[in-house]
Amino acid sequence: MPYWLELMLNSAAPLLWAALVFTVPLTLLSFALGLTLGFVVALIRLFGPKPLVAVVRFYVWIIRGTPLLVQLFLIFYGLPSIGIVLDAFPAALIGFTLNVGAYTSEIVRAVIGSIPNGQWEASYSIGMTWQQALRRTVLPQALRVAVPPLSNSFISLVKDTSLAAAVTVPELFQAAQRIVATSYEPLIIYIEAALIYLALSSVLSALQVRLERHFGRYGGFVKASS
Repeated sequence: MPYWLELMLNSAAPLLWAALVFTVPLTLLSFALGLTLGFVVALIRLFGPKPLVAVVRFYVWIIRGTPLLVQLFLIFYGLPSIGIVLDAFPAALIGFTLNVGAYTSEIVRAVIGSIPNGQWEASYSIGMTWQQALRRTVLPQALRVAVPPLSNSFISLVKDTSLAAAVTVPELFQAAQRIVATSYEPLIIYIEAALIYLALSSVLSALQVRLERHFGRYGGFVKASS
């Protein structure tokens, strides 16, 4: 068996374990919390009082205007200087959640804003409250439009979690770094790590296409090409 193949086979288990135990949970938790935060921020931007609008706009401006890696460093390495010490995983989770929240808030704000005012007026005309109109009329239509950009954000987040290695989270990329430190074969190991990221992204892209086709049956967006 060639040396490079034997090395890749021996490295597969620790890399896949790191992906399963750290990369996947970090991605899922960050996206779920970030999307929830983004939804709240979007509603405040669209319907909130001016003081709150100013606060969330400042938050979005800061997060979108600074690199994610810098944000992670500020949380993990910077906050201890003012007495706030976080473990690596919670620090990464907070950083990714804040980042996802800022970007998804713009997506949610755009798709809700794209729903014609007539949909709101029609809902009010049959006696719905604002909350009912939002939940029963506007959000179902907005969801069909939001699926492609939100799916893209989720797939990007899977790859962005590699930055958590910089704050000592033992996820997939840091596991690869540790193997490189002992095997002295960076090309082989990093190619293997890249292939695992590629496999995860490919599965998610396939699921995205199926989801878009499902919503496309009900007059949503044009289904994506595979």
